[in-house]
Amino acid sequence: MTSRTWLVTAALALVVSAVVSAQGRGAQAPSPTTAAKAIAPIDLTGYWVSVVNKDWRWRMVTPLKGDFVSIPINAEGRKVGDAWDPAKDEAAGEQCRSFGAAGLMRVPGRLRITWQDDSTLKVETDAGMQTRLFHFGGWTPPGGRPTWQGESVSQWVGMGPARGESAGPKFGSLEVITRNMRPGYLRRNGVPYSARTVMTEYWDLHKEPDGTDWLVISTTVEDPTYLNIPYQTSPAFKREPDGSKWDPSPCSASW
Repeated sequence: MTSRTWLVTAALALVVSAVVSAQGRGAQAPSPTTAAKAIAPIDLTGYWVSVVNKDWRWRMVTPLKGDFVSIPINAEGRKVGDAWDPAKDEAAGEQCRSFGAAGLMRVPGRLRITWQDDSTLKVETDAGMQTRLFHFGGWTPPGGRPTWQGESVSQWVGMGPARGESAGPKFGSLEVITRNMRPGYLRRNGVPYSARTVMTEYWDLHKEPDGTDWLVISTTVEDPTYLNIPYQTSPAFKREPDGSKWDPSPCSASW
């Protein structure tokens, strides 16, 4: 491992540790009546590219059917996973199963993040051409028909000046809780998640000394239908200077 790679890996590990600590402190959230865009403690907007620094064998290539390693899948989940057939998914119009919210952030590709309005953050992916909307300000999910990206309620957490300072730059994380998702795959080889799934994410930024911005999404997927215990991941992204490499492509069950 080169010294550069070690430094990046160590930095990402520190980010994840900081996010977990922030969650445990029960940090304060802003008033629901305050526009989320105006008080954002971190700037998530722009273009980001996924950096596959772990789990390469499951993310960069399609695993073999029945490869459930590292996922706490139960017996019913194994049964569903063993029946995976990408050709049948395509024929049924279910080719986006690997691009649903619970698995989407681990799909290699790019993100484009913008503010749709003062209280809604929009996250688009070039892989699968999906759009997630993060609603702030006490938004209540309508609870309609499940969709691939579900319904996401968001808030800023951990907001405030650095420890020991009465003023100064703010820090914080974006908390996103997503429900009402259409059943999909946690892994592209058919590892399932159900409509009962609830996903909690903490989006956190870290800046390296050379100015490089890293985004780490600490994720917990809870599914009483197919998982024995919560499934946790932490996909990482690096900020890009512009959208010159943005390359949208539709969902495919056999990519």
